[in-house]
Amino acid sequence: IKIFGNNNLRVIILAAGEGKRLGPLTKDKPKCMISLFGKSLLQHQLDIFESCNIKDISIVTGYKNDMIKFPNVTYFHNSDYQNTNMLETLFCAKRKINDEVIVVYGDIIFEKKNLELLLEEDEDISTVVDSNWKKYWDIRFEDPLDDAESLEIDEQGYIQSIGQKVNHYEKIQGQYIGLMKFQKKGCDSIKNFYKTAKNLAKNGKNPLNKNIPFEKSYMTDFLQCMIDYNYKIKAVPIKNGWLELDSMHDYHIYNNKFKDGTISDFFQLEN
Repeated sequence: IKIFGNNNLRVIILAAGEGKRLGPLTKDKPKCMISLFGKSLLQHQLDIFESCNIKDISIVTGYKNDMIKFPNVTYFHNSDYQNTNMLETLFCAKRKINDEVIVVYGDIIFEKKNLELLLEEDEDISTVVDSNWKKYWDIRFEDPLDDAESLEIDEQGYIQSIGQKVNHYEKIQGQYIGLMKFQKKGCDSIKNFYKTAKNLAKNGKNPLNKNIPFEKSYMTDFLQCMIDYNYKIKAVPIKNGWLELDSMHDYHIYNNKFKDGTISDFFQLEN
């Protein structure tokens, strides 16, 4: 069993987003500071990291960054958060992409056991995927295919397709949740790949996604492009045990399920 809390393990939380679909809740604070089950999304994450003895934590802020104030955290700021996406937000903290780094979206919460599965994974690049996603998407969307994206995994557990629009459930063996790890050669790989892709994009065409400017590239665009260039990305499958807060609809569903005691079908709250 791996000993957690090694000195080289660090976390980068991507928390620059405004969360426009959360209307009234993000008027005076960023999405990551919305309270769910009694504490902010960020506090949920920080508590889990602390329980795994992870001390080196960075948060990349953007919208209303002055509202994010936690002790013993390193801060980076994405001043261009309105025109960029997760990939650019991550690279605001480039100097922290070394050794072993967990990267997580600031708008999710997850159970400790799911983080531990990722920590135990030995591959250079790995990402958590929810193989029981359909049960969760069913409570959030009238038609899960409207929102779900491709995730195809080969026999060895490596991702072949991620983040593409799909019309068939066959192309979805799980859903990417926004929790990943880079270690060993993985950190150099993503830094070099990012630099190469960014330089290529200066010729006017974004190699990660031809439909959007480079700055707006999604993390899944980046991962898919790496896969296309034969980098190996390992899927770490989980079965539920995480929540994403993306809309007022999500917010009401979670609070109602919390009140009637059925939230535990999807997410176990730590005592």
